[in-house]
Amino acid sequence: MARREPSREESEQPEEPQGPLEIAVVGDLTEHEGELTDRLLGVEPGGECTIYFDSPGGSPYCAMSLVTLLRLRNLRATAIVTGECSSAALWPFAACGRRLVTPYSVFLFHPMKWQSEEHIGIKEAAEWSRHFADLEREMDVLLCQLFGSSAELISQWIRTHRYVTGKEMAEAGLAELVGLNPLPCFKGGC
Repeated sequence: MARREPSREESEQPEEPQGPLEIAVVGDLTEHEGELTDRLLGVEPGGECTIYFDSPGGSPYCAMSLVTLLRLRNLRATAIVTGECSSAALWPFAACGRRLVTPYSVFLFHPMKWQSEEHIGIKEAAEWSRHFADLEREMDVLLCQLFGSSAELISQWIRTHRYVTGKEMAEAGLAELVGLNPLPCFKGGC
């Protein structure tokens, strides 16, 4: 059988990247929501990606949007915490099917906070307060469901504004603890 030689244009095309798409969640989720959404939409439905976390959190709405994209598009995401994964960043982290942490990874669990930089009337503030209390309860339940863990431990961490180490996350069964050595999957392909 004759083999066709690639055309000049085909041979000049860059090679397709090998392995899953890699996405960095660095800094405030809210400030990077558009870019993060675009990157997740770049993963084929049902496809794989690796998400690196070093984020103090951000808007709970942004967190829910990322969780929704991960779940509804059935993305097979591996999370790796390279530094901090706190506050609202916990939800997309928990939505990943595989979660890797190092002994140096840090997680802050706390009750949701809200602030308004707008001048609003008392009725709107009262409605926002009611909505926010409902949202906080629902998101706490969802976080436990995403982790597949007992609500008691996570609720305790939230109530006490607890900083949790990577080692503690692994001991609680919420993540896999890895060292700072190259992972087999990243040494040359999975």
